[in-house]
Amino acid sequence: MLGLEMFYVGAERPIPVGKHQVRMEFAYDGGGLAKGGAVTLYYDGEKVGGGRVERTIPFIFSADETTDLGRDTGTCVATDYDLKSSRFAGTINWVQIDLKKDDQDHYISPEERFRVAMTRQ
Repeated sequence: MLGLEMFYVGAERPIPVGKHQVRMEFAYDGGGLAKGGAVTLYYDGEKVGGGRVERTIPFIFSADETTDLGRDTGTCVATDYDLKSSRFAGTINWVQIDLKKDDQDHYISPEERFRVAMTRQ
C-alpha cells in the first residue's frame, strides 16, 4: 500500500516443476474506496493459499513503478528478496487478466465525500 503497509499472501507449497496455471483471485470487500479483500491462490485450479489485503490504493500509483511479470524492476513486493533474486528463471507462456462486471459499489458515497472534504480543512 504505497510502501506504507504491506500485506503478505503466499501458497502453502512452491510451484511444482513443469508447466502450470497459476491463478490469483481477489474478492473486493466493496462498500467504498480503498477497502480490502480476500486473496485466493491456485495451481492448476487447486487452492494452495489465501489471505487478506486489508486496504487497496484508491486513486494513484507510484510514477516509477511498472506492471512486472517474472521479476521486479522497481520496488520489490516483499522484503524477503531483492531485485536480483526475484527474477523468475522459467518461461511465462501467457498472462490473462479478467475483470468482473463493475457494479460501481466502490464509488465514494456522499457521506464519504463529506468526510474526506472535512479532513482536508
